[in-house]
Amino acid sequence: MSLKITGFSRQDGQVGIRNHVLILPTIVCATQAAQNVTKLVDGTVSVIHQHGCAQVGSDYEQTFRTYVGMGLNANVYGVVVMGLGCETHQGKSVAEEIAKKSNKPVELVSIQDYGGTLQATCEAARIATKMVQDASMLEREPIAFSDLIVGTECGGSDACSGLSANPAVGYVSDAIADYGGTSILAETTELIGAEHLLAGRAANDHVAKRVYEVIEAMENRAYQMGVDIRTGNPSPGNKQGGLTTLEEKSLGAAAKAGTRTLHEIVDYAKRPTKKGLVWMDTPGHDIEQLTGMTAGGAQLVLFTSGRGTPTGSPIAPVIKIATNTAMFEKMNENIDFNAGTIIEGKESIESTGERLLAEVAAVASGKRTKAEILKQHDFGIWRIGPTF
Repeated sequence: MSLKITGFSRQDGQVGIRNHVLILPTIVCATQAAQNVTKLVDGTVSVIHQHGCAQVGSDYEQTFRTYVGMGLNANVYGVVVMGLGCETHQGKSVAEEIAKKSNKPVELVSIQDYGGTLQATCEAARIATKMVQDASMLEREPIAFSDLIVGTECGGSDACSGLSANPAVGYVSDAIADYGGTSILAETTELIGAEHLLAGRAANDHVAKRVYEVIEAMENRAYQMGVDIRTGNPSPGNKQGGLTTLEEKSLGAAAKAGTRTLHEIVDYAKRPTKKGLVWMDTPGHDIEQLTGMTAGGAQLVLFTSGRGTPTGSPIAPVIKIATNTAMFEKMNENIDFNAGTIIEGKESIESTGERLLAEVAAVASGKRTKAEILKQHDFGIWRIGPTF
């Protein structure tokens, strides 16, 4: 299939498929002010979160990396960083890091510096208005699939997930790799029991070893809490959908990786350094893994579900894919694509995969997903330490 896509070229060489101005609060205390700006200024997006203070060590570093990664995402034209002034995650540090690595427009507004919420909101809105005007002057131009980083995710799996939607996503993952792009596999907790299959496709012994290391580390985190990870997976929704064991869920989730070579494993919210199939070490929590992949550069996400979900991202379009037709029809206001035709015998995995690849091209070129239209701007960071 010959597909053409369009996007926006950035000064750092990246290519975006959206052209957002991001209002980025680095502390929970600034999230309301950031929301106020997005209500005032059309063309801006923001996030609500509870992070940014009383964090230390690796937990601090991971949150900082996620903030910066969101700003660096190629779907973002410019960033207004909003801080309080006395927090652990200083807005100044985040703004400087984004500006240094991207050369995109970045401004800082601190609530304490401007004397309170109203004045800070006014200043951020003024800056954002100018950014949105400048962003609106950019025109789409032809881009290549090799410019894309596509995240893959499954949430609320059912007995059909590993037979329909996930293999269809795997077909697209292979196509993206063959075109020279990048496909991200995530959800380490939902790959336990299928790790040997991925290790067998590793590019080298180092990557194969890392497969087992990240699986063991994820299981050990649960053991350190005195629990078995299998008490959380499969989830109640998974069981209602027909799944019985974590391994069964994992075999279905691994199908999203297609059949190509696994080139590397990257930490949460880190940008892949390789093309083709890569694995990001994330939890199974839908919002946290979605945030990690977008902070790692994913411009678009393929999200399969057998139970139905409204999940979306503030900066990356999320294509919601139904594993069965009954759920697609029931939750049509949230779901973009039906792979249940495979279960019904109406389509093959290959033909459904081709249809999904065409949808990826359409969304990359500007077609809005239902999560975008409904402003489903979900955001959450995987925390790895206590709050002090």
